[in-house]
Amino acid sequence: MSPLSTIASNVSNLNQLRQFHAHIIHHALHHHNYWISLLISLCTRVHAPLSYTRLVFHSLPRPNLFVCTSMLKFYSQLGSHHDVLYLFDQMRHYDVSPDAFVYPILIKSAGKTAIGVHAHVLKLGHASDQFVQNAIMDMYAKHGPIELARDLFDEMPERTIVAWNSMISGYWKWGYEAEACHLFNLMPERNVISWTAMVSGHAKHGDLENARRIFDEMPRKSVVSWNAMLSGYAQQGFAEEALRLFEEMMDAGLQQDETTWVTIISSCSTRGDPYLAESLVRLLERRQIHLNCFIKTALLDMHAKCGNLATARKIFDEMGAFRNPVSWNAMISAYARNGDLTSARELFYKMPERDVVSWNSMIAGYAQNGHSATAIELFKEMTTPNNPKPDEVTMVSVISSCGHLGALELGKWVVKFMDENRIKLSISGYNSLIFMYSRCGSMDDAEKTFQMMATRDVISYNALITGFAAHGHGTEAIELMLNMKDEGVEPDRITFIGVLTACSHAGLSEEGRWIFEMIKTPAVDHYACMIDLLGRAGELDEARRLIDRMPMKPHAGVYGALLNASRIHRRVDLGELAAYKLFELEPENSGNYILLSNIYASVGRWEDVERVRGSMRGRGVNKTTGWSWVEFGGKVHKFKAGDRSHKLSGEIYRVLGEMGKKMRGVGYIADKSCVLRDVEEEEKEDMVGTHSEKLAVIFALVVTEVGTVIRVVKNLRVCGDCHIAIKMISKLEGREIVVRDNNRFHYFKYGLCSCKDYW
Repeated sequence: MSPLSTIASNVSNLNQLRQFHAHIIHHALHHHNYWISLLISLCTRVHAPLSYTRLVFHSLPRPNLFVCTSMLKFYSQLGSHHDVLYLFDQMRHYDVSPDAFVYPILIKSAGKTAIGVHAHVLKLGHASDQFVQNAIMDMYAKHGPIELARDLFDEMPERTIVAWNSMISGYWKWGYEAEACHLFNLMPERNVISWTAMVSGHAKHGDLENARRIFDEMPRKSVVSWNAMLSGYAQQGFAEEALRLFEEMMDAGLQQDETTWVTIISSCSTRGDPYLAESLVRLLERRQIHLNCFIKTALLDMHAKCGNLATARKIFDEMGAFRNPVSWNAMISAYARNGDLTSARELFYKMPERDVVSWNSMIAGYAQNGHSATAIELFKEMTTPNNPKPDEVTMVSVISSCGHLGALELGKWVVKFMDENRIKLSISGYNSLIFMYSRCGSMDDAEKTFQMMATRDVISYNALITGFAAHGHGTEAIELMLNMKDEGVEPDRITFIGVLTACSHAGLSEEGRWIFEMIKTPAVDHYACMIDLLGRAGELDEARRLIDRMPMKPHAGVYGALLNASRIHRRVDLGELAAYKLFELEPENSGNYILLSNIYASVGRWEDVERVRGSMRGRGVNKTTGWSWVEFGGKVHKFKAGDRSHKLSGEIYRVLGEMGKKMRGVGYIADKSCVLRDVEEEEKEDMVGTHSEKLAVIFALVVTEVGTVIRVVKNLRVCGDCHIAIKMISKLEGREIVVRDNNRFHYFKYGLCSCKDYW
């Protein structure tokens, strides 16, 4: 062996490669095809930078077949498929004819577009080459149709173990479990790749029992085999099993690789256990594991999910130039998940390049933290040119935001956008649509969406049942639950909450009792629904007795239902009992103080009203600001009581004054019982007269066409006076008015409300 060949055989890193390159130049061999081909092969071995390897390649004015093949292999290993295709095309300009060794590289890089290459190979007579056959068959196995892969497999005169493995992996990819198992059983010989493909296939299809059985039967396991089983456990949410298997792997003395550590760190992330996270960090330090960008990103995510954002950010900052899109997205998602949207947005706009995951993290962050309007605005920004195309994950967040805002027209625009951009929805996407239509007051569209679904799960039924409940459609909710059982979908805790709420809002007390008896082991939330149902029906003493009989400790929802019923029926004694329990359970909730104040105010006990208000001030509890909003012109217009900030305020108050005269002319008398201060009657009337829901309704009257439906959303319960006033406005103006408060929907038409004044 020549001295240069000896040096080449010992090259194991970039510095040694550069030294070898210097020897070639020193011996004036840097224009020889053989040595340049060898140099590029070494670049592939040590993962040399792309820029350096290209300089080596372009040092030859006319590279031969061996040099081109070496460069193609380098591009292929790098995953730079575009460069493979470009160089293959350039080979004609170098007068280099490809041989059979080139086509497997080309076919792998061309992916599903390699069908044309298949025809080219047949024409040139290379189709009988074993490596070319395997490459073509593997292409069809990966990209389909799988039937063509099987035809090629069956036509092979001699099948290598590589061909068997490709075929088995292809069957798993396309969901043909039985065929994959059948081929595996027919294999004349198996290697570790064959066994690992079976472990991975079963695990990805959720069959962890068979995956583990095959894993345990393996005669020899590689680190990839262990990783396949670990990933199966981690991806299916079995973090404990993954951690136990990891301990077995360490006991077996097998060297873990990057994938192992990323998988096990991700399992710790799922657990969200800071003590486990710290022990894993110590293990990494003890074993002196090299932390590359993938492991650091996994650690970043783990610390964030364990609530340690400061450590997560420290890792992110230390990564510097080695940060990749995954690490940026992990940090943005961590901030968004923890409600720090300012930091998340700051990073989002600093990203060198934003992908669909980046946009989804931000949009979901705004949606999940109650900033629905901002989530929609960001989505609109995403749909501008040069940004990534939204996917189903994007749409679910946007659909949910439309639902929270009650913005039906905006929701319909989003649905149209999905149709035009051919964004397909899974069950979860359709469930979000049902939720949106229900929350926007369009139960017809919610039912149509439900009926068009090919497959429904318990969440689909719950979304529609909850919608029926909010609209007071008790009978429909009961019927849907019975249909659900007939179709083999078992009701869960949420189902019964929805149906009981529907019975409560519709005044179906007997039906509600029957539903409650159906529940084998009622949860505390089911008792809360029954207290609400009995309370609304005026059976407050029975509601109190039911609380006393509860087998578990009542929570705030139970006493909240009793307090509200006491407000409706002016039962001061039970109202006080419920309120003082709530002051202990949730002392910061201003709504409980307000409800008790309302009860006192309704019977003229102003000293008690002031005492409750003083208690609020003493505890630093502030009354939640009531907001009402209307969707118009692609925007959401918000109002609060006495609001004069809107640009149309002058017109709104003018029409409000005129409407007040009309209403008084037909017998309207303001209900001043909800005013929490002992002030002059005229001042009370003025205070209730400019509530946010009235301003929103009047705004809609000003800006919308005669005859169109007015839709208003309020963040708190609609007050009694506004309820009376909106009924009268619907009759006087001949308009249908839909109001969604934080409790239910109210459909006002011809001076009547769908709730039958029962809310």
